[in-house]
Amino acid sequence: MNFITALWEANQTMFILVAILIVVIPFLVFYLKSSKKHPKGLIAAALSNMGERFGYYIMNAVLLLFLVSKFGLPDGTAGLIYSVFYFGIYILALVGGLIADKTQNYNKTIQTGLFVMAAGYVALAIPLFSKTDGLIADGTAGWWFILIFTCIALLCIAFGNGLFKGNLQALVGKLYDDFEAEAAKKGPEALKEAKDKRDSGFQIFYVFINIGGVIAPFVAPMLRSWWLKAHDLVYNADMSALCHKYLAGDTAIASTEKFLETSSNSVLDPALLDNTTQFCSNYIDVFNTGVHYSFIVSAIAMILSVVIFMWNKKIFPQPGKKSGLQSVDYTPEEKLAMAKEIKQRMYALFAVLGIAVFFWLSFHQNGQSLSVFARDFVETNALPPEIWQAMNPLFVIILTPLVMIVFGALARKGRPVSTPRKIALGMLIAGCAYLFLMVFSIINNYPSGAEFRDLSAAQMIQLGLAKAAPWVMIVTYFFLTVAELFISPLGLSFVSKVAPKSMLGLCQGLWLAATAIGNLFIFLGPIWYNAMPIWICWGIFLAICLVSAGIMFGMVKWLEKVTKA
Repeated sequence: MNFITALWEANQTMFILVAILIVVIPFLVFYLKSSKKHPKGLIAAALSNMGERFGYYIMNAVLLLFLVSKFGLPDGTAGLIYSVFYFGIYILALVGGLIADKTQNYNKTIQTGLFVMAAGYVALAIPLFSKTDGLIADGTAGWWFILIFTCIALLCIAFGNGLFKGNLQALVGKLYDDFEAEAAKKGPEALKEAKDKRDSGFQIFYVFINIGGVIAPFVAPMLRSWWLKAHDLVYNADMSALCHKYLAGDTAIASTEKFLETSSNSVLDPALLDNTTQFCSNYIDVFNTGVHYSFIVSAIAMILSVVIFMWNKKIFPQPGKKSGLQSVDYTPEEKLAMAKEIKQRMYALFAVLGIAVFFWLSFHQNGQSLSVFARDFVETNALPPEIWQAMNPLFVIILTPLVMIVFGALARKGRPVSTPRKIALGMLIAGCAYLFLMVFSIINNYPSGAEFRDLSAAQMIQLGLAKAAPWVMIVTYFFLTVAELFISPLGLSFVSKVAPKSMLGLCQGLWLAATAIGNLFIFLGPIWYNAMPIWICWGIFLAICLVSAGIMFGMVKWLEKVTKA
């Protein structure tokens, strides 16, 4: 016990990472065993996706806070850049699907996407800073150039992701199409068993995404803390913003209780505070250089994904490949019936896509309002705020077997829960996360994020306010993760069921396009968070989830009918 205590006191972040890995390994073994009854190629595709997601989530975990800390941007402005980037990632998946469907070369499209993403991460890894006599020259030509350069790097990542993401998911869908076709030759019972594996197959695929995601949020904070310590500095969530205010001309802030308190807790050598201007410039430089170095790890992860994919590409099918198909003549009545069925399928697809928009608007607050909430309102002395994003993938890994077991047991008892009904339940569960946050914020009488950040420790005590304990983030991510398990992997499965076979890449791209539209508006979270008491912000997201759940429940019977057709 003393040994464990010593490890915790030495490096809390490393201790938690090791503990998480110990928890994850048995689940990884479980998923590998579960995959044996699934199509050959599922694990290869999942591993390739896991490497890409590992690199992506390193960047994603810190992106909003990185933009704020490096450029001194307000939360809302940084959130807008983050939203446009996230929108680009998913809307460009539609472009990637069109390219793959047009060229009929999914493998090449996926490989190209991985290399383009790697180039973007290499660009982000370059620690560029605009300086004039030691000052961060906010607003100068050099500052704007670096911001634009950063945005171009993000565009490369978004475009590469668009070429990769939807098309790999289309490959997985095609694996199950072929798997079911082979089972059909053995009889109706074998076909039914094969069809029942599609949902669980996409859940296994989704879990491997999250194995990369659970480790990734630790990379940037650990590298940043190492680099800060090498320069006798200490991580502090508030220090960069205060330094930017000082360097922007608000020199009076240096004498405030908040600045003095924060800066004294941000250095190992008090002599570094003798020159405030030099300290502020140096802190921003060192703080963000450590984050830049983490993007090198992202680039390496992209290359590993390429290697895994190319090693296994011969076992992957080509979705919608038209070569070798025989020409068939249909009567006008048959053509009319086929067109009607395609319309029904597309109507069903767009109905679910509409619900997906509002789910992702709410869920992807993990990189927006939930990130700044962790930064501002949650005690971060032991752990940096980015680490809490690891809770979501960790819960995915732990809870997915339970979800699979429950739904599998219901199916065996003749009471299967349809994919549309699971999605509706997911929206309801997502609402529980924001209901919890809303009630918690009301009980603690929390003001807006902007007001709370300006308070010193003494002022917080005077007002009877206190930062939240870490369990608040754990409970929030628990509800959001359960909701995600009901919606995201099953949404992919739903798309693969209703999509016309010649449009798999396009339809998977449409699913990601719906995600893009939701992501385009996630910047509203930090704006509401800073403009009003935060319980109102959480209440808005609660209302979005409840209305979406109600609409989805109203469409369940129709959607079930379409998916069975």
